Amino acid sequence: MRSKDELREEIWRAMDREGVSRFPGAEGRIPNFAGAKAAAERLARHPQWVNAETIKANPDSPQTHARRLALSQGKCLVMAVPRLREEHPFRLLDPKRLSADAIREAATIKGALRHGRVIDLEQVPELDFILTGSVAVNLKGARIGKGGGFSDLEYGLLSEAGKVDRRTIVATTVHPIQIVRENLMVTGHDIPVDLVATPRAVIEVERAYDRPRGIMWDHLQPPQIHEIPVLERMGYAG
Repeated sequence: MRSKDELREEIWRAMDREGVSRFPGAEGRIPNFAGAKAAAERLARHPQWVNAETIKANPDSPQTHARRLALSQGKCLVMAVPRLREEHPFRLLDPKRLSADAIREAATIKGALRHGRVIDLEQVPELDFILTGSVAVNLKGARIGKGGGFSDLEYGLLSEAGKVDRRTIVATTVHPIQIVRENLMVTGHDIPVDLVATPRAVIEVERAYDRPRGIMWDHLQPPQIHEIPVLERMGYAG
């Protein structure tokens, strides 16, 4: 089985080579892709999305359209600050409190930080749906992110706080080139997905892996804990 880094490099190169990556290029990030808006629109028509009232979304470029759709449809949106580096690491965007112009701006990471209400972990509402970015995903629900581990860590924090559970839907939007046939390396802290949305279809995945039920402290190094205020507080409290 190939390592996560090997697969990331292959996907990034393939997206650039095939001309399906979009500015500023694929390497080193959750890659923006041709058809990202169409994938978001497909996802937004899926019953699980339609029924969701509160959605947590990643801040990356290819999911901008989905975040804007969520707000325009009246859904509350939760976003984490980059790298969880602030004392109060989440922002809550309530479209009832935003103008049409603010909703458009709030779908961007800078706009979310500007318009979102600062909330701590305990103030995050219970989540119906999580949208996460991916570099690669397979049809067993395994996904690979860009390597920082923050999406998985955010899920662990939210699980620990009782804001998500096994019923919470997890989805990703990707270009078809990012869907791989092979098994992916999965560790205990990795979050599997339930839905994979492409520009042409939403694929419902029969999840083959368990989700973490909280923070896996043995998977974290002391420098990581000290760099994330909410983890440091929890660590000392424990």
